[in-house]
Amino acid sequence: MIIARKRALNLLIMLCAATILSGFVPRAMADDDDPPSRVARLAYAQGSVSFQPAGTDDWVTAGLNRPVTTGDRMWSDNDGRSELQLDGSLIRLSSNTGFSFLNLSDHVTQIQLSAGTLLVRVRRLDESETYEIDTPNLAFSVLRPGLYRISVNEAGDSTAVRIRSGEGEVTGGGAAYSVHANDFVTFSGTNQLSAESDGNTNAEDQFDSWAANRDRHYQNSSSSRYVSADVVGYEDLDDHGSWRRTPENGYVWFPRTTAANWAPYHNGHWDYIEPWGYTWVDDEPWGFAPFHYGRWVNYEGSWGWVPAAPRAEGAVYVRPVYAPALVAWVGGPHFAIGVAVGGRDGYGSSESVGWFPLGPREVYVPSYRVSRNYVNNVNVSNTTVNTTVVNNYYNTTVVNNNVSVTNVKYVNQSVPGAVAATTPQAFTSAQPVARNAVKVDQREVASAPVRAFTPAVVPAKQAVLGTGAAAAKPPAAVQTRAVVAKVAPPPPPPTFEKRQEAIKSNGGKPLSVVQVKQIQSAPTQVAAVVKVAPPAAPKPVAAAPKPVQTNRPSQPQNGQPPQNNRPAPAVNPPQAVAPNAARPLDRPADRPVTPEPAKPTEAKPATPPTAAPPPNRPPDRPADRPVSPEPAKPIETKPATPPPTAQPPNRPADRPADRPVTPEPAKPTETKPATPPTAAPPPNRPPDRPADRPVSPEPAKPIETKPATPPPTAQPPNRPADRPADRPVSPEPAKPTETKPATPPPTAQPPNRPPDRPVDRPLNPNNPSQPAPGNRSAVPPAAHPNDVPPPPRPVVPPSANPQLDTKHQQEQDQLHAKQVQERQAIQQQQEQEHAKLAQQQADAAKKQQIELQHQQQTQQLLQKHAEEQKALQEKQQQERQNKAKPKENPPPPPKP
Repeated sequence: MIIARKRALNLLIMLCAATILSGFVPRAMADDDDPPSRVARLAYAQGSVSFQPAGTDDWVTAGLNRPVTTGDRMWSDNDGRSELQLDGSLIRLSSNTGFSFLNLSDHVTQIQLSAGTLLVRVRRLDESETYEIDTPNLAFSVLRPGLYRISVNEAGDSTAVRIRSGEGEVTGGGAAYSVHANDFVTFSGTNQLSAESDGNTNAEDQFDSWAANRDRHYQNSSSSRYVSADVVGYEDLDDHGSWRRTPENGYVWFPRTTAANWAPYHNGHWDYIEPWGYTWVDDEPWGFAPFHYGRWVNYEGSWGWVPAAPRAEGAVYVRPVYAPALVAWVGGPHFAIGVAVGGRDGYGSSESVGWFPLGPREVYVPSYRVSRNYVNNVNVSNTTVNTTVVNNYYNTTVVNNNVSVTNVKYVNQSVPGAVAATTPQAFTSAQPVARNAVKVDQREVASAPVRAFTPAVVPAKQAVLGTGAAAAKPPAAVQTRAVVAKVAPPPPPPTFEKRQEAIKSNGGKPLSVVQVKQIQSAPTQVAAVVKVAPPAAPKPVAAAPKPVQTNRPSQPQNGQPPQNNRPAPAVNPPQAVAPNAARPLDRPADRPVTPEPAKPTEAKPATPPTAAPPPNRPPDRPADRPVSPEPAKPIETKPATPPPTAQPPNRPADRPADRPVTPEPAKPTETKPATPPTAAPPPNRPPDRPADRPVSPEPAKPIETKPATPPPTAQPPNRPADRPADRPVSPEPAKPTETKPATPPPTAQPPNRPPDRPVDRPLNPNNPSQPAPGNRSAVPPAAHPNDVPPPPRPVVPPSANPQLDTKHQQEQDQLHAKQVQERQAIQQQQEQEHAKLAQQQADAAKKQQIELQHQQQTQQLLQKHAEEQKALQEKQQQERQNKAKPKENPPPPPKP
């Protein structure tokens, strides 16, 4: 009995839960059906610019104010030049350029560049936004606001990336490369990229100058004070109207027009653009923002536009949502509203299609399938409206499917000349409304019922193509050329013929996102157009690769580069080693790395050695940061056979180095046999630890003679064998030139570059501050004054005499303070010289001379500090020895 009751109770709970969840399912499904809230606008076209709407094979002339979205393609011919505007960026196409949107959604902007040159000005970039430009051999990811120029050669096997400001990442050939401000790198090849740097980063051509002039015009826009920065096309309002303050609606923009009795939504045509359906395309050069955002009002006999308000401090901000047309539709016996529903394919001979602009605080209800949240956002972001009113509209028109709006007085319906009407044929085939206008009776339309939805009628193909005529097509090789993508785009849109049949089956209503996916092409067809960049091939290496970073640092809102932007070396490709769990592999490098002290030139024999890498650098680590000079090390002789206890007992071979090293006491230099070891790792660094942080120089080591066979007690007496190294190492003294054997070891790879590492950052011949390749007998590069790290505060190891330790620590602190002062004085002097050098960038010879002088000064200062440190340590060592010696003849105790 009890079991039966429990089962009945469980069944009742499950039924209640199912009932509750069923109320959330339609909303979740509707959220998935919401169209994007943003589009691009074709704002400028010069010369021969062709346009191909998504799902069609026709190329037509590009028309201004045409909304551009996912799947649309453009071709700028020999004399062509065009501009696309988005909510946070500007895209400009040069001549002979093939362009397409692989994806344009709320958080993804994915561009296909098949040929030609693209200039992208990114003004704002959200943390969750992906901005990617895909070319035939690489994918370029924009990581911060800035100005980017991407060029693809005619053959499609080379991409030039020039960053005037900002930061990006190149992915291709199984590798990733970081590109920074003022970098100009050409990436060639497809299966494997080879990079070549061009130092002439300041050269500009006519295309750059044209884009810069348009940028300056936009930057001085006065409309930005009244309109949200996320409204597309507001910059064109300045030249065609003026702003006035009104009592009820605040600042309103009034256009300057020459047409008599001008009214909005009269001069243009209706295009059919998925997934919104019938979309208004205005003829005016400024006619984009006022017809897809905000509301219209008739004030003192003139039409004015009430904008979507800009972001206000302390107020809730909703990004303006794009709408195909903010109008209401006129019903009645002479207006064809919904005539295609119920099996009819066309309008009657005496029927017309009429509409008028929505006024402030009036609700727009989309005719395409959307969620309640979308209806709220598209209204709240574009006008001042109560959410309760929006919900009432949604429940009445969407939930209850009531197309007629009752008990609502629309302010613009009774304004003379506000209602526009055209023939059904003109409406469904993108014909100009002004040339196909139908005269309406003002008294009739003032009392006619208003419908919320756009007329449900199947569009003709011309409605998708627009008013453009046949235009030039790109070469066949450009049309079929595949590109490399880092993020997989959605499948290509279905053909217009498939959509037309589906729209007809849907009663003439626009298709939802889910319905489009059902008739979409198979995902396998994406491979013919887009090749998703493959991961790097596994490599048998001992060191873990340096992961690529993705988090973005703080971004300037004006699109200017940050102050600390410096060209950085490319990132090595990811490898088949367990990555760091705290840092993803696709995370681009975005913080400047403190450079290591440079090492002096190393003397080598006539036959260049190919010895194993130094113990503090794994053999596969790329030389990706400039290295500051290190003091020279004394000659060290190593044993023929490496000792079996090379690996410390307290650190496993695969343990990552995740903390700085604790300072060790001074160690005597070991004398070892002449045969070099086979790159055994040092006792405080595992063989697979990447050298990812600069290590401060260690103190000088006095000479200690060791037997041929290393004793097992190689650990210093004052350090336990299992003590982890967890604090910074004390500075090392200068080491003289190391003599290496004439016969090179069997490992032929240079110590700082693996044989299978791709060329990740070409050296700029005009930039002497770049590091020289490893093992090259050249003058090491001088580090920037601010990049030379200050010497760490020395820590005296504890001994049996605390008073003596305190004295020694005070002496160390005094010497450290003196060194810091000298270092600051040198850095101030170098900063002054660098400031002068920045004004004379054209004089490369002088720059190289100054950098060499800085290098010498830095080396001399480090050498001086090392000598002073060595002398002080020898003095302290001598005092310790004197204190430790017992007195030979102690005086007899006093007699009582």
